[in-house]
Amino acid sequence: MIDAMCPRIAIPFALCLLLPTLPAFAQQFSSLEERMSSADFKAAGLDKLSPDELHNLDNWLATHQQVKMVSSGGQPVFYADNKRESFQTHMVGTFSGWSGSNLFNLNNGQVWKQAESGAYSCPEVTNPSVTIKPMVLGSWLMYVEGCNEGVRVERVK
Repeated sequence: MIDAMCPRIAIPFALCLLLPTLPAFAQQFSSLEERMSSADFKAAGLDKLSPDELHNLDNWLATHQQVKMVSSGGQPVFYADNKRESFQTHMVGTFSGWSGSNLFNLNNGQVWKQAESGAYSCPEVTNPSVTIKPMVLGSWLMYVEGCNEGVRVERVK
């Protein structure tokens, strides 16, 4: 008899626990039409979108709300979702080491700068392969093909 009553008690109890959280879920996202004045909505050209296009844009915004493009210090935030992964690419131009304030242009369009003092000489290479790996506390380490040392870097573009 007790086993038969458990589901009858458990389900209403669970609903009572979830009920207060429903308004929070409902308020997490509102559409662009709800958030903008009709004049701003029209000035942005959003009134020209089809209902499906507007729905797709709202869905995209709902899944990207937490993206922060600039830090409190005004610096760009490139990995706001903390999905920092190692990657390989190539440096553009000639490389022979670093001297304390180098900028490194990569063929994927990114620009990284040396984030630590110090200098290191490497054999000169053109368009070398580069591996950039995430490190603890948000830092990055760059390894350049043919160079036996890595250098701590930070992305600027």
